[in-house]
Parts: sequence; structure tokens; C-alpha cells
Amino acid sequence: MSALTPQSDTPTPTTDKITQAAMETIYLCKFRVSMDGEWLCLRELDDISLTPDPEPSQEDSWEDLTDLVEQLRDDTEDPNYVMANERMNLMNMAKLSIKGLIESALNLGRTLDSDYAPLQQFFVVMEHCLKHGLKAKKTFLGQNKSFWGPLELVEKFVPEAGEITASVKDLPGLKTPVGRGRAWLRLALMQKKLSEYMKALINRREILSEFYEANALMMEEEGAIIAGLLVGLNVIDANFCMKGEDLDSQVGVIDFSMYLKDGSSSKGSEGDGQITAILDQKNYVEELNRHLSATVNNLQAKVDALEKSNTKLTEELAVANNRIITLQEEMERVKEESSYILESNRKVNKQDRTADGHALTEARKQLKEETQLRLDVEKELEMQIGMRQEMELAMKMLEKDVCEKQDALVVLRQQLDDLRALKLELSFKLQSSDLGVKQKSELNSRLEEKTSQMAATIKLLEQSEKDLVKQAKTLNSAANKLIQKPH
Repeated sequence: MSALTPQSDTPTPTTDKITQAAMETIYLCKFRVSMDGEWLCLRELDDISLTPDPEPSQEDSWEDLTDLVEQLRDDTEDPNYVMANERMNLMNMAKLSIKGLIESALNLGRTLDSDYAPLQQFFVVMEHCLKHGLKAKKTFLGQNKSFWGPLELVEKFVPEAGEITASVKDLPGLKTPVGRGRAWLRLALMQKKLSEYMKALINRREILSEFYEANALMMEEEGAIIAGLLVGLNVIDANFCMKGEDLDSQVGVIDFSMYLKDGSSSKGSEGDGQITAILDQKNYVEELNRHLSATVNNLQAKVDALEKSNTKLTEELAVANNRIITLQEEMERVKEESSYILESNRKVNKQDRTADGHALTEARKQLKEETQLRLDVEKELEMQIGMRQEMELAMKMLEKDVCEKQDALVVLRQQLDDLRALKLELSFKLQSSDLGVKQKSELNSRLEEKTSQMAATIKLLEQSEKDLVKQAKTLNSAANKLIQKPH
């Protein structure tokens, strides 16, 4: 620092000049650039106070400048300060990227694909966020930093993430962990659960400590903020084709020019944009109306089929009940006959015990046959009762299903009514815009008619003027003749 100390015979600059020079330097170098491997860090230097002290002494100016330089050097050399600055920059870039992606996707009004520029920039920012503070793993080829390791563990916390993890592992074109991580991010966004997976991963910081440094973005509060911001992406519909895309060799560079605002071009196309938005909404509502009408028709057909099957089962149940009643009557009749036979046999045995043994054998045989018939009838009755219970259970299940279908049909009809109302409102807006165009065209036609009428009037006036000139000439000639006659 002795080189910075001024000599006694040279004039010492004032603190105002030093402050002005420092402010000009910071204005030209608004961000400080630092490199950490493949990581590019931009630090904004607004936190440095350059306000001059009131009426400083010339003897202390160089000492103040020396202290300021030492403070700046200590700040830049502190790794915690650099990491905190990187986390803040990444969080701000994630905010801009997510906000810009949602606004542009809603204005576009269609499913996004992999060629959409704001979506590509969002994945680049997310990749930088996941790479921040990664611990380097030693391999045969040297040190390697990859965010595929923590993403692969998400399926342990959220079982639904196992599908996209398996899909990423089955993709044939991916050869590096970086490509697998990029494919995982795209599939999670398509599944509309990227925010849920990131929150589940950030909540397991004891596991993340194996992959990240203690002051990495995923280990600090900024990671939770970014995971909360990702909830807004659930309104976006995206569709990616992973088979033909080369995710291993892509270069992740953030394009800051996409986030510069240009308000001059938006005013000129505001009217056309509103009409286009109304027409797109009208087409969307009509398509949704047709889809819901087809769904309602299908559900109505299913309800009709269920009602027919319900009627058929009711008839079969009535027939089964009639048969059960008939079998019960037959069983009662058999019981009465058997009891009558037993009583008659008893009377015969009492009256004539010396009767013929053959008649007794026939009676016993008939009794056995009647008993067997009674058992058969009881078995059939039990079978009919079991069938009746099964049919009653089936009837209850069908009634429950019909009620659920009717409730769903009511909800769908209500949605259809709401969509029809929205369609009428959009049609009214479109008709009002068409009416304004018609009024302007009618006014234009009226002006053209008035112009043609005025042109015809001008022609008539010119013709009348010519006639008047001719008459004046005729009168002049007549007057000259009259004047010449007396001579």
C-alpha cells in the first residue's frame, strides 16, 4: 500500500474527485464477473456506498481510498460473500425467466415445444441453479459435476417421480448424466409436478448435503423460493420429443437480451392482438363445447343402457320371486301330503297291524320318495334365495352407479351451460366489433354517394353556365342587330 501513498511534493486529490471517478467506473462496470469452473457469476455493485463525507481533509483522502480498496478486496476474496451473491443473481434470473415464460405462454395460447426460446432459457437457468455449489466427484477421467444424482433420488420421496426416472433411463440417445438431468427436467415440466419434486428434494437437506456445499443455492432459502415460484408453471402445457433431441451436447448460456423490455412495438398491435385473442377464445370455447357435447351424449347413452339393464334385472328378479313363492307353496303342499301319509300310516298300523307287508313297503318307499323330493325342493329354494340376494346386491350397485352417473351428468350440463354463456358473450363482443366495421363502411358509402351527387351537380352547373353564355351571346348579337338597323 506504500505505492498508493502520495508524495509530499505532489498535490493530493480531493475526496469528491475520487468519489466521482469511482462512480464513473462502477457505472461502466455495473457487474463484477467471476468464474468458478463452468459457472459465470455477475455481481451488481450497488451495495457500495460512494457518498462523500462532508468537507473531508486532504490528508485523509488517500487513507480512505486505501481502506475502500482493502474492503472491496476482502469482499471479493470471501467465498461466502461470492456464493451469497451468486445465489441472489440466480434467484433473480429464475424470477425473470419464470415470469417471462408464463406471460409469453399465456399470450401464445398453445402447447409449447422444445423450440420455444423462453422455455429453452428457463431450462438453462434451472440447470445453473441445480449446478450451483455441486461437489465435484472424482472419476477415472477427473473431477465431474452433475446434478443428475440428486434428481435421481426424488423417486424415493415422491413415488410418482419413478415413472419419469425410468423413462429417462430408457431413452437410448442419452449418454451423459447432464443429458439425463435435462431430460428429467423436461419430463417433470410436462407432468406439471416440477414444483412438487423440487420442494420434496429441498426438504431433504440431509441427503442434499452429500451432493452440495453448505452454502449452495439448494441448501439455502433461495432454493425454497425458486421451488415456490415453479408452482406458476402448472398453467403451461408443454410437449417434448426426447428421442431425436441431443441433450448431451447442448451449451447452457443465459441470453440476457430476452429480458429487455421494448414498449414501442406493443402499442401498434394492441388492437389486432385483442381481436385475435377474442377469436382464439371463441374457437377454443366452441371446440370445448363440442367435446363436452360428445361427452354428454356418451354419458346419456351409458345411462340409457344402464336403465335398460336395470329394467331387465327388475323383471328377472320379479320372475325369480314368483318362482320362489311357487316353490314355497309346493313345499308346503309336499309337507301336508307327507304328514297326511304319515298319519294315515299310523292309523293303518293301529287299525290293522296284521295287514299285508307289501303295502307297508310301498308306503315306506313312497315316503322316502316324498322325503327326497322335499330335500330337493329345499335345496332349490336355498339356491333361489341365494340368487335373489345376489340380484338385490347387483341392483343396489347399479342404482349407486346410476346415481353417480346422473350427478356427473348434472355437473357436465352445468359446465356446458357456463360454456354456452361464455360463447354468447364472446359472440356478442365479436358482433359489436363487426357492427362498428359495418357502420364505418356505410358512412364511407354515404360519403361516396354525396361526392358523386356533388360531381353531378357541378356538371349541371357547368352545363347551365354554358347555356347562359350561349344565351348571352345570342342576346348580344340580337342587340347589335337592333342597334345597327336605324343606321
